[in-house]
Amino acid sequence: MEQKIRHAPNRLERRKARTRSALLRAAQTFLAAGKLNVPILELTQAADVGMGSFYNHFDSREQLFEAAVEDALDRYGALLDELTVGLDDPAHVFAQSFRLTGRLHRRSPELSKVLLNNGLALAGSGRGLAPRARRDIEDGVRAGRFQVREPELAMVIVAGAALCLGQLLHDHPERDDGAATDQVTEDVLRMLGLAPDEAHEICQRPLPDLNGRRP
Repeated sequence: MEQKIRHAPNRLERRKARTRSALLRAAQTFLAAGKLNVPILELTQAADVGMGSFYNHFDSREQLFEAAVEDALDRYGALLDELTVGLDDPAHVFAQSFRLTGRLHRRSPELSKVLLNNGLALAGSGRGLAPRARRDIEDGVRAGRFQVREPELAMVIVAGAALCLGQLLHDHPERDDGAATDQVTEDVLRMLGLAPDEAHEICQRPLPDLNGRRP
């Protein structure tokens, strides 16, 4: 009897976690479609949970959408951190993250649209991609790899390039996403102060294998 009591809360916690995850995924689907005024009932139906379950986790639709964006950012940011472990050169870290993010738009279109539809707010967010890009730029400056007068203004250019690239790849599915992303990354590295030949060489390096790995 004692053993059953000890394990029961774990089952409850797992069930609550599954419900919250289902609501977040449903919200991300609506965010990707740009449907910000969807009724809560429709959100719960898409998540296959009851209305009461919604209010066990969130007070409002807006709170759910905010959590859904943060969840998407955290998952993708964690993946980028994992894939850059062991890289010592801040310029390589920055370039690899930018190149992988560019390829995200075709690989994970739903997550891509969540990011694009919330792009201006996310560019200044303290979670997800923006703080990691800012960190990499600052690391590059400290290491003498980047020549940037003000990292915050450099981030404006980097964020604009990343968002516009993503939109371009959605608008023009005939474009080679890898080639387009690498060219933009190369130009951004030159803007940050790398010599053209080195920027080109870094953008030709192999990327981690993403098979079976999704944010």
